[in-house]
Amino acid sequence: MLLQMRQITKTYGTLNANSNVDFSLRQGEIHALVGENGAGKTTLMRILYGMEQPTEGLIQLNGKEVQFMNPTDAIAHRIGMVHQHFMLFPSFTVAENIVIGNEPKAGLTFDRKTAVKQVEALCATYRLPIDPNKKVADIPLGMQQRVEILKVLYQGADIIILDEPTGVLTPLEAKELLVIMRSLANQGKSFIIITHKLHEVMEIADRVTVLRDGKVTGTLEASATNVEELSKLMVGRDLLESARRDVQVGKTVLQVKDLSLHGDKGKPVLDRVNLHIKAGEIVGIAGISGNGQSELIQAITGLLPIEQGVIQLLGENITGRSVREIREIGLSHVPEDRYQWGAAKEGTVLDNGTMGHHQTRSRSGLLQGKELRQMVDRFIQQFQIKAGSQETQVKYLSGGNLQKLIVAREIAQNQPFLIAAEPTRGVDIGAMELIHEELLRKRDEQGAILLVSSELTEILKLSDRILVMYEGRIAGELSAEQATEEQISLWMAGGVSDA
Repeated sequence: MLLQMRQITKTYGTLNANSNVDFSLRQGEIHALVGENGAGKTTLMRILYGMEQPTEGLIQLNGKEVQFMNPTDAIAHRIGMVHQHFMLFPSFTVAENIVIGNEPKAGLTFDRKTAVKQVEALCATYRLPIDPNKKVADIPLGMQQRVEILKVLYQGADIIILDEPTGVLTPLEAKELLVIMRSLANQGKSFIIITHKLHEVMEIADRVTVLRDGKVTGTLEASATNVEELSKLMVGRDLLESARRDVQVGKTVLQVKDLSLHGDKGKPVLDRVNLHIKAGEIVGIAGISGNGQSELIQAITGLLPIEQGVIQLLGENITGRSVREIREIGLSHVPEDRYQWGAAKEGTVLDNGTMGHHQTRSRSGLLQGKELRQMVDRFIQQFQIKAGSQETQVKYLSGGNLQKLIVAREIAQNQPFLIAAEPTRGVDIGAMELIHEELLRKRDEQGAILLVSSELTEILKLSDRILVMYEGRIAGELSAEQATEEQISLWMAGGVSDA
């Protein structure tokens, strides 16, 4: 056995993040680590990567006990980790990011030409093509992930930990990554993947370990299990299948006409976008990250000024109106980036849970503290948010638990129009089920929803109509009945067809 983690326990005060966890890895294996948010997956991998120290337990590598006091120790033992939130320098080039910490030198100075040649050779060896001279700030998220993987390979890693590796990829990019992982595994590299996507687990993994509440509930050969069994091991119950219900659509809630906007380099980021959403329908937008979805959301919500076009909400022209005015007219918003747009990291669970509600839950200028606390308590109970208390700063919550808090807060605004951007990013399968049910419930109650998601399965599952964005334009539109993954993927990549 290449790697063994034996009886790993990690406690934070009274919280047991990991409890007597056994985990192993074979050479050339792809081993998936799955579980709900807060189940202890990331903590276990942080221990393996030297970012945390176990309270109890030991790690063995090739049969010998090892201790990693920091990531440098782990890297020295040929263990690398690609984090869910990339750790790149945007102003540096691809080559500079990959060689950082192990830079080739010409005398005492950085040898840029050699670095570029080394990265080109690395790309060729592992069939991961990318321009080494491009700045990271100028490449899409999918390519940034590729840079992270190349950086780990450049460091000589034989064991590679990937945290939610396909979270920012299109279906085609995700399939390509899985092929690359299998190819590298066939060359002797070993992978540990933390993921919520059980269908991908079944496609790529050799073995699967499931954690629930910090404990192992099963380690299985992927060939001997299925999605249903893994789901039950994760959440401790059978999952319900979300049933789509036919709803009669009502009046137009959102109308976007000829919306245009140019980026810093003069290229259109929104190019004459037209769309409408009616009460009682979910309109999904699919597209590779960086094709105008973010700018469209920011234009509708008032976060970004537009150059041309008109946006109407409930028949009222909101073009150029402030964020607060637009929300008061009838909009709520689950933002795509929970940290940048959705939360104040230094604020408490209570602070973040009540944002936006303070306008409607105050009397004579005074906040109704008891009422707000009861509301946040309902969020915590309904969405099973794991937090020490309402006074806990949200920077100490896992990403998935913070996501659930934001979704609960925005749906509870009970506005006629909801923008749900990446609503289930980073959440576990049980929370995903709950969020999907809440979105469908809002739709059934004549709410209008704009769903923007990089998860094509989510778009296909929830949407009544699907729009695909490519280079700032609407490349195509399909009804739920017409939509296929192949057609949407083709439009997402800029292809055309007779559909």
